[in-house]
Amino acid sequence: MTLTVKVISPDTTILDTAAEEVILPSSTGQLGILTDHAPLISALETGVLRFRKDKAWAAIALTGGFAEVEENEVTVLVRSGELGSTINAEEARKKLEDAEQALAGIKAEDKQGKIQAEQNLRMARARLQATTPI
Repeated sequence: MTLTVKVISPDTTILDTAAEEVILPSSTGQLGILTDHAPLISALETGVLRFRKDKAWAAIALTGGFAEVEENEVTVLVRSGELGSTINAEEARKKLEDAEQALAGIKAEDKQGKIQAEQNLRMARARLQATTPI
């Protein structure tokens, strides 16, 4: 038996497939979902969603959102997402370095700038992690 996995952003469906297992970046830590999982709704952090299909793992970098699990269907609503297979690892590594430098250059009194820089850093880190499924 498999799960139906849908990852949807406001402007596109990022993923709509069957999978044997899903690992979500929930707000309380990684959350594994297998078939016949109990119904669940969870907030998601910026991070990497991993899914196993035909015994191979794949990944999606996500920018926060929510997940619902019900009757072997995992529906993930996110602000944005990107399939790991479409991300250039070298470019992602460079963007991570740039995000780290940008955060280091933020002045302590610039609270809004710091929040944005931290979010950029989390997404840059997730994009790099998504380039390697597991």
